[in-house]
Amino acid sequence: MTISASRHKNMLWLDGGEFQMGSDDFYPEERPVHRARVDGFWIDVHPVTVAEFRRFVKATGHVTVAEIAPDAVDFPDANVDQLVPGSLVFTPPARRVSLDDFRAWWSWVPGAEWRHPDGPRSTLHGRDLHPVTHVAYADAVAYATWAGKALPTEAEWEFAARGGLEGAAFAWGDEFAPRGRMMANTWQGDFPVHNDKLDGYERTSPIGAFPPNGYGLVDMTGNVWEWTCQEFSNSHATASATSLQVAPAAGCCSPSRERDENESLKVVKGGSHLCAPNYCLRYRPAARQSQTVDTSTSHLGFRCIVRP
Repeated sequence: MTISASRHKNMLWLDGGEFQMGSDDFYPEERPVHRARVDGFWIDVHPVTVAEFRRFVKATGHVTVAEIAPDAVDFPDANVDQLVPGSLVFTPPARRVSLDDFRAWWSWVPGAEWRHPDGPRSTLHGRDLHPVTHVAYADAVAYATWAGKALPTEAEWEFAARGGLEGAAFAWGDEFAPRGRMMANTWQGDFPVHNDKLDGYERTSPIGAFPPNGYGLVDMTGNVWEWTCQEFSNSHATASATSLQVAPAAGCCSPSRERDENESLKVVKGGSHLCAPNYCLRYRPAARQSQTVDTSTSHLGFRCIVRP
């Protein structure tokens, strides 16, 4: 298949193959380890950036989910003054809190969206090369369609994230910080109160600020969670490249609102700058979470693939 230069710019070709997927060493939803196979595909070297998403919006006039007021029918218990455009923004509490309820550090902020990632008064100044955030699933799909691309399955995403390392805990090996070097944008310190910023960043970081994995891909773990096209269901044992089922994970650092039992959940991968050893050690290829498709947050982005 011939792929135009515009479609595979800043992409790498992966030959595909069989690999060891999942982990038996961390969270229940990652089990069991099993063999999976993917065909070859092109994948973005880095998550979609603010600058790239801006070009998409300029070309199409796309309005993100976060810029549209929620429908009262979907939120019958909400006050009218809450039904305004907005998104979820990480807001560190002033003191230690119980880790049982993510609402202690996540705030619904009216006016928060991809142009205003920390709230209506924030800007994108200096963030053109940061991953775009506050994108719901439909926004990611719209961008991918416009670009002539697609979102990866979970198996495709995990195959790429592993970078050829069979069964390693992290995208770079089994040691979190080899020789003291930070390899990804994650949380160091007492989450959610204090971030020691040993990696140099408190929130998102520019793409490529940390070393690439064995395939030359950057930010596959840490920085921002990434959407996949995979439906989230109840049995990881039947996982495959084309039909992957997984057990629902607890809320962790990636919030989802309460949902209708018939509503779609997608798998998100890679962890983010908010993942910490004391709460959400999910900056690993095998890690996964569920996400309601209409949810957008300050730590969730995406990257695209092209299948031949």
